[in-house]
Amino acid sequence: MDHDPIDLSVIIAARNAATTLPAQLDALAAQRGDGRWELIVADNGSTDATADLVRLRSADWPELHLVDAAGRPGAGHARNLGALTARGRWLAFCDADDVVADDWVAAITAALAHTPLVAGRLDWERLNSPDLRRSRALPQVDGLQSTDPLPGLGHAAASNLGVHAALFHALGGFDLGARFLQDTDLCWRAQLSGTPLVFAPDAVVHMRLRRGLRGAWRQGRNTGMGERWLAARYGALSTAPSSSPPTPRPSAADPAPDSALDAGPAPADAPDRRSLGPRRVLRRAGLVAAQLARVRHHGDLAGLCWDLGFGVGFARGGLPDPEPYSAPEHHALRA
Repeated sequence: MDHDPIDLSVIIAARNAATTLPAQLDALAAQRGDGRWELIVADNGSTDATADLVRLRSADWPELHLVDAAGRPGAGHARNLGALTARGRWLAFCDADDVVADDWVAAITAALAHTPLVAGRLDWERLNSPDLRRSRALPQVDGLQSTDPLPGLGHAAASNLGVHAALFHALGGFDLGARFLQDTDLCWRAQLSGTPLVFAPDAVVHMRLRRGLRGAWRQGRNTGMGERWLAARYGALSTAPSSSPPTPRPSAADPAPDSALDAGPAPADAPDRRSLGPRRVLRRAGLVAAQLARVRHHGDLAGLCWDLGFGVGFARGGLPDPEPYSAPEHHALRA
């Protein structure tokens, strides 16, 4: 890998992605538009043919680079390591199991030319059946995502996120303590430090939902664990008027008000946080019972599994509570 500066470094964190990665590589190889950019695949300890696939493709693709990111499990570690090796002044993240649109590189590059932190649009139709789409809320279709405890601050998925390298390094990259929802944490830290997050609808990624009831439950559980971690870190800010604008009205991509997803995390400074888990589980049990009565399709059942997983993940936690966020800080990027 040479060290000449370039405009954009695209970073993919991959682990055992040999089945889906070829479609993403094909889409990136077929990008339209000018500008010099590189692609970094950070392999997070794959035991399948992921690394061999990247090596084979790089023989005819000089700007495709494989990075060994097996030192610590997790996409955040892989993305941080990819960013440390990147030559681009701007970084763009996408995932190994999705497919970028044919002008995605040009669109996210154009957006980054005007603002240091951007989130592209997520398309859920191309790679997912109607039944599968019934199983999840489908966010980031026409705007940023939002969630408690800081619903006034938008956030975005790392599967379609662009950031100036200098800002990413100043923020310390993805916080590995979060484990889940590291992208939400990064977006919030950036905004609390004074950098807005801007939605770039022309930068489109076609998303692939996980199939199967077990996959839906696991994804919901992980999200619940991540939201509990965010509640511990940012809950105190939710009571500060300057940091917590009114919650925006739900968009078409947000969960319905009667969904089990609506029971957001309580502030971290609420009395006796240990009692919140059982109360939330009881509330969710009633919501889930109502959802169960409405199950008509496999997608409905998968959605129910996601919601159950979320409730268990949030109630049980499983991640060490972080130090509460207090003020903007600059950190060294760690992989």
